[in-house]
Amino acid sequence: MQRYKCTVEYDGRPYHGWQYQDEVISVQKVFETAIEDFVGEFVRVYVSGRTDAGVHALGQVVHFDLPKYYPADAVMNAINHYLKPAPVAVKLCDEVTEDFHARFSSKKRYYMYRIINRRAPLTFEAGLAWGVYKPLDIDAMNEAAQHLIGTFDFTSFRASECQANSPIKTLEKLEVTRSIEDPLEIRIHTESRSFLHHQVRNMVGTLVLVGKGSWKPIRVKKALEACNRAAGGPTAPADGLYFVKVDY
Repeated sequence: MQRYKCTVEYDGRPYHGWQYQDEVISVQKVFETAIEDFVGEFVRVYVSGRTDAGVHALGQVVHFDLPKYYPADAVMNAINHYLKPAPVAVKLCDEVTEDFHARFSSKKRYYMYRIINRRAPLTFEAGLAWGVYKPLDIDAMNEAAQHLIGTFDFTSFRASECQANSPIKTLEKLEVTRSIEDPLEIRIHTESRSFLHHQVRNMVGTLVLVGKGSWKPIRVKKALEACNRAAGGPTAPADGLYFVKVDY
C-alpha cells in the first residue's frame, strides 16, 4: 500500500457538499469514482475538512491508499483524466507516509469569503460570490471582527446541527479587505485550526449586518458573549465561501 496526499480544487455549485450522500452527487463520490476507474477497485478518500453544498475549494487536501505503487505525477494525471468533465481537479499529488492523515495531521485551516458589493445583479460571478447591494463599511466590519479573534465559546455562530464536541474554538484571523483588482469585491479571510459547522458563514452574515449599518460593531461582542445562536447574525450563502488551504 502507498499513501498519497492530493491538493484539490473544485467548483462547489453542482455538488451537495464534499461528503458522500445517497441519491445526491457529492465531490467525494465523484473523486472516489475517478480513483476506482483508475485502479479498478473502490478506494476510500479522507478529507481535511468537509465543505457544505455550494462551497468551493482552492486547496482542499485529501489522502488515500492505493493497493499498487504509482509515481505521484501518474496518480495526479490519471485522476484528473477520469474526473473530466467534472469541475474538480488535483493540483498537487505527493507520496506520504502511513502516519499522515488529511484531517488529523492538520495544524491550521484557511477560508476566504467573497462578496461583490454593487447594485447590479451578479452574472459571471453568480454562484461564486455573494452579491450584496447595499454599500458596506469595511472599517466597521474590521472593528467588529476584532471581537471574534481569540479563544471563545462560538455557540452564537454555530449551526444547530453541528456535531463538534465543544463550541470552543480559537480564531487566529478574521480580516475584511477590498480586492486590489476589483474595488467592488470584498474578501473576508479567516484562519483557525478548526471551525464549527457554518461558523465562517455565520460570522460573515453578522459582519455584513455591521457593514450595512444595521448593527454597531460592539453588538458582535455582545452576540458572542450571549452563547446563543439566536443572538448572532444570519448565515451567509454558501456561494462566496472558499476552502483555501491547510497547514501541516
